[in-house]
Amino acid sequence: MQIGWYPGHMNKARKDIIHALKKVHAVLEIVDARLPYSSENPLLQQLAADKPILKLLNKSDLADPELTRIWLDYYSGKGIPALTACGKSPGNIREQVIRHFSVLRKTFKPPFRIMVVGIPNVGKSTMINILTGRKIAKTGNEPAVTKSQQQVMMDENLAIVDTPGMLWPKIEDQDSAYRLAVSGAIKNTAFEFADIAVFALDVLKEKYPERLSSRYDLKDPELDAVELLELLGANRGCLSKGGVDFNKAGETLLNEIRAGTLGPLSFEHPSDIKEPVIEEAEQD
Repeated sequence: MQIGWYPGHMNKARKDIIHALKKVHAVLEIVDARLPYSSENPLLQQLAADKPILKLLNKSDLADPELTRIWLDYYSGKGIPALTACGKSPGNIREQVIRHFSVLRKTFKPPFRIMVVGIPNVGKSTMINILTGRKIAKTGNEPAVTKSQQQVMMDENLAIVDTPGMLWPKIEDQDSAYRLAVSGAIKNTAFEFADIAVFALDVLKEKYPERLSSRYDLKDPELDAVELLELLGANRGCLSKGGVDFNKAGETLLNEIRAGTLGPLSFEHPSDIKEPVIEEAEQD
């Protein structure tokens, strides 16, 4: 199944970001700590090539801490500044972001403008509210909540430019597309729950078999992902007249993964990175 989701407002968001980038001094890119590679937008490297970028690995409470450390080491080795964040327990992330840009701010006439970018459902709006210290951006546990651009003052000399969540027109790496669907970055109506759940079960079987067995009382490790989904559905009462309702079982699994019910999980390692194939970014 080929997965893609690029509604009309995202094309507008892409054009708005291109124009707004000319007026900002730096970029704060929010990615999902469970899939930092798949949740970064490859278009950003084209669009903001001349801007300093700080990566924020959000939802770190849902991610495997060992793999998060591996990702931070990877970024450090590439000379890419990166921090972890958790919208539920933000700690001093606001101060860390201000500190990161403090030296750079001195070289520009205020206000210093930081554009916050991220694909849908990475917690970008929540992070905007944390950084500004007040509820400015609308939040929601589904993609495409923010649909327009806005500028908010973080302090008297520092402005945050919020942008709509934006995917890219064609996701060439379908493994990444499936990971995005698992995380909730792609709207549920763009795929079949059973299809994505089978993919997720394959990952869980390989990386977190004990969690899978414990949560769903799955005794036989030799079962393939389809058989596991069927057993999971039977155990959870996801039934229809013909037997197990695979889509309902798949929705149950994905909802629990997204909520962190199975514990902290990460779905990729730096070794999963592939060279992106993307369309040329418009510069009008």
